[in-house]
Amino acid sequence: MMFSRKLRLIIIVSMVFAGMVSALYTPRKLSVLAQQPTGSIPTVTGTPSGMIVAVNLDIELVNVYSGPSLYLYPSIGILLKGQEVPALGISEDGDWIQVNYQGVPGSVAWVYGPYVTIKKTGELPVLDAPATPTPASTPTINPTLVAAFVTPVVPTRLPTFTQPAPLVIATFLDDAATTNRVPLGLLIFGLGFIGGFGTLISFLRG
Repeated sequence: MMFSRKLRLIIIVSMVFAGMVSALYTPRKLSVLAQQPTGSIPTVTGTPSGMIVAVNLDIELVNVYSGPSLYLYPSIGILLKGQEVPALGISEDGDWIQVNYQGVPGSVAWVYGPYVTIKKTGELPVLDAPATPTPASTPTINPTLVAAFVTPVVPTRLPTFTQPAPLVIATFLDDAATTNRVPLGLLIFGLGFIGGFGTLISFLRG
C-alpha cells in the first residue's frame, strides 16, 4: 500500500516537472537568408547625346519595332510616357525615327514619329529600312487533305422539254352575223299565236 502511494506521488511530481520545463522552454526561431541576385540589369536607354526624342506625355507607352513598319516588323520593346532616348536617323517616308534602344540586337529600334517629340533639334540622316524577317516556315497545303474535304459534284441529267398543247383561242360572232336571225322572242310569240288560233278553230268546230 505504501509502495503504491509512493509510485503515484513520483508520477505526479514528474508530470508537474515536465509541464514547468515545457512552459519555460521557447524554441529559437530560424531565419532564412535568401541569396541576392548578382549582376546588373541592362537598361533600355543609353546616354542621351545628339538629338533626343521623348515620348509624348499624353501616351502611357509606345511600342518600338525592329523596322519602320507596324505590319512588316515585330515589336521588340516599349517606351514609357516622357522617356527620352537618343535619335539616330529617320525613315525615307519621314514617319519613323530610329532610336538607341539597349538590350536588343544592334541596340537600335524604330518608333512611330507622331508618338514622340524632338527635344534637341537637328538634322537626322535618312536611313534605309532593314530587311524584313523571314518566316520560320512556309505553310504548304497538302493536296490530299484538301481533296478529302472537297465534295465531288455528281452530274445530273438535264430535264427533257415537252411541247405544250396548242392554245385554243375563243372566238365570238360578229354583230353583223346575228342581225339576220329571227329574234327568239318573236319566234315564241308566233308559235303561241298559231297554237291559240288552232285551239279557237277546234272549239268553234266542236
